[in-house]
Amino acid sequence: MAIEPIRWRGDALELLDQRLLPAQTVYLRCESAAEVADAIRGMAVRGAPAIGCAAAFGVVLAKGDPRAYPLLAQSRPTAVNLFWALERMKQALDLEAEARAILAEDIAANRAMGLHGAPLIPDGARIMTHCNAGALATAGYGTALGVVRAARDSGKRISVIVNETRPLLQGARLTAWEMVQENIPATLVTDGMAGHLMSRGEVDLVIVGADRIAANGDVANKIGTYTLAVLARRHALPFYVAAPVSTFDLRTADGAQIPIEEREADEVTGYRGARWAPQGVAVRNPAFDVTPAELVSAIVCEKGVIRDPDRARIQALISTCV
Repeated sequence: MAIEPIRWRGDALELLDQRLLPAQTVYLRCESAAEVADAIRGMAVRGAPAIGCAAAFGVVLAKGDPRAYPLLAQSRPTAVNLFWALERMKQALDLEAEARAILAEDIAANRAMGLHGAPLIPDGARIMTHCNAGALATAGYGTALGVVRAARDSGKRISVIVNETRPLLQGARLTAWEMVQENIPATLVTDGMAGHLMSRGEVDLVIVGADRIAANGDVANKIGTYTLAVLARRHALPFYVAAPVSTFDLRTADGAQIPIEEREADEVTGYRGARWAPQGVAVRNPAFDVTPAELVSAIVCEKGVIRDPDRARIQALISTCV
């Protein structure tokens, strides 16, 4: 793979430190479950599938110590892949083999997702995306950006409009970097420009990833996704979500029950040592929002495409995975 976000070395987990991209390509070496949990909490590794993979290897580093499970589970509350991976590890007889399997299965799922999703992308499409749902957010290849890559590889002429994604700029720093690495034409815009571009007919569709999909099809993703979905509906544009089956949470009935992580105020008041907000101002920093299923044109996963997702359609597809 051109981009390898997670590397297992047998005695340590190496994570491409996404806090330093695009300026530096540095791998963070984790030798304990606590270090993996810190890397997840601190967003050295991010993206729901990647968090699940990293947590699995955190259990390996802990040699199955039961204390590792709550430590890792508490690192980030919204991405359900984290809890899915930990449950798999609890049932595993060979921890390292199971963690390797989770990693390999994620890459395979992403590639299958790309093949299922590519037909949704018309030739010449101008694709808007939000945050980073590419190789960096997974074990490799990507979910939403995996669909983009597959469409490009099928011979379609496409371009990507990259929302910068405040407050941590995952679009500007990570998605734009991935598109440059892949030689996929991309244009960076601020989050507030999305509606303007749609109104001028400069966007053909929106595709994003997900951190948790409730049983009814409500989707939790990076803050700002709900806004894009509303704008897409206003302008009659398809709004697609790409995520593996491990992101579906059938135990959560709807989006109102999805826990939304609130992060530190300093992520909003400044960035990398620079501060632009006045001292004393109150800050809200929810890391995710929930897009109602009624605004989602289709969900793409490794098993296929769920158009107009609802509880029955999701249950029908997920039941084929058991």
